[in-house]
Amino acid sequence: MTDPDELLLADNGHVRTLTINRPQRKNALSRSLIARLSEAIIDAGADPDVWVLVLAATGDVFCAGIDVKDMAAADQAGDRPLHPNRGLARNFHELLASFDKPTICAIDGHCLAAGAELALACDIRIAGEGSTIGLPEAKRGMGANFASVVLQRVIPRGIALEMLYTGEPISARDAAHWGLVNRLVPAGEATATALAFAEGIARNSPVSLRRIKAMSLKSQSLGLLEALHLDAGPDPYSSEDRREGIAAFVEKREPNWKNR
Repeated sequence: MTDPDELLLADNGHVRTLTINRPQRKNALSRSLIARLSEAIIDAGADPDVWVLVLAATGDVFCAGIDVKDMAAADQAGDRPLHPNRGLARNFHELLASFDKPTICAIDGHCLAAGAELALACDIRIAGEGSTIGLPEAKRGMGANFASVVLQRVIPRGIALEMLYTGEPISARDAAHWGLVNRLVPAGEATATALAFAEGIARNSPVSLRRIKAMSLKSQSLGLLEALHLDAGPDPYSSEDRREGIAAFVEKREPNWKNR
């Protein structure tokens, strides 16, 4: 049975928060939750009033990864297993990684396996003291498909492979040291800090934010000169927002962004 409250959605101004709400199952990702998350990410991308997306969770575990009990039941029933390149789970983390607006992940508690990959798919990660981040897939016969590619692009390759090969988690403090976490805050304050951070970002031009995100995403595989000549995302230079931003600065007032 699916729980209609396993994913909570809240809007605060131009910030949308998606909160995983399965604390009784350590916020593990069931098939239904994966589908709901995917749909919610697509909806947020299509909503012009959403300028920043925050991913959070209830309880004292951010996310334990794929629901192993759900997977075991599917194996016993002879169902097709979840596969990162096929079926329901296809491009699940890619949806978040390619989201065209800023994304922030609030981590409080253990953040493991597919849950750690969700955090890795976000632009910015804020973690509470005492939290851990780990990729135990090698201990479960899984492949860490997303993390095996992306983690080494965020932290040094040797540290990434150590995490993947051993399957052992690292502390949020160590994650901050290696640049996997942007901010380390007192335990229990990650979500509030992430929301405040998101609200600060959302005070900036949404056209500029989407331009910056597009340039960052699409230039990663290019050489320097190719990247500098890339013209990705909306054009802020001829936008109403650019004119409004200049006018607001000259007139010493807050800008009234039009998102165009």
